[in-house]
Amino acid sequence: MADGRLSTLEFLGAELRRARKEAGLSRDDLAQRISYSSSLVGMVEIGHRTPSQDFIARVDAELRAGGLFERLLTLVRADAAPPWLREWISVEKEATLIRWFEPSLVPGLLQTEAYARAVLGGSGMLRESEIEQRVSSRLERQSILWGDNPPEFVAVVDEGVLRRRIGEAAVMVEQFAHLLQAAEHTHVHLHVVPADAGMHAGLAGPFILAKTRDGAEVAHLDNPLWAHVTDRPEDVDSLQRRWECLRGDALPRRATRDLIQELTKSWS
Repeated sequence: MADGRLSTLEFLGAELRRARKEAGLSRDDLAQRISYSSSLVGMVEIGHRTPSQDFIARVDAELRAGGLFERLLTLVRADAAPPWLREWISVEKEATLIRWFEPSLVPGLLQTEAYARAVLGGSGMLRESEIEQRVSSRLERQSILWGDNPPEFVAVVDEGVLRRRIGEAAVMVEQFAHLLQAAEHTHVHLHVVPADAGMHAGLAGPFILAKTRDGAEVAHLDNPLWAHVTDRPEDVDSLQRRWECLRGDALPRRATRDLIQELTKSWS
């Protein structure tokens, strides 16, 4: 809270610390009673870790908080995504088809928790509580891919994404395993534009195209300051043409899988 303001995650932690002390419990006492580690209780209290639903349910019961902490967790999750991303999140939830190109990083909907935390924390631009909230938001968004009626998801990445180390080597090994597992699902299609493609249509930057249930086509473009969501036909058409060029340069699914398996060895 360098700017003097508490995030919702920090507020939840402060309320937990207050309630624990009012109950006459140490961190170790509370940790033992809810069957979680004292270190995790401490991380939650200082806003450096988003608690699970189970953690919060046990805290509510032990401290007889009447559901206070479950309500606060709902606020934390609602506030987790940065405001400039919330419009796109609503589009994702309505999508029947998502096409995503990334030249630098694994697409957010396919990132592991460790990879996402390394991406968000690696720049040094965010506070610990902000990192945790954004990781929580990213993982929550991923649920659209694994529900009862998921959209068809097609991801194309530049080969450089697979060669760029994000976090420790173990983070990359876990991320590659997750990509291979995700690609086993029939509604998830993963393709790589190989390095020998040279100059290609995606080097201008990342973009996402989504088709919603009502047939609308919406595009998302990102930069360091904000996200831009547009449904202007000329914008969508331009990105669709760029997408088709990328798909033409990308490896098919099996060749992509083989490349990921081969590159996994370089991180082991």
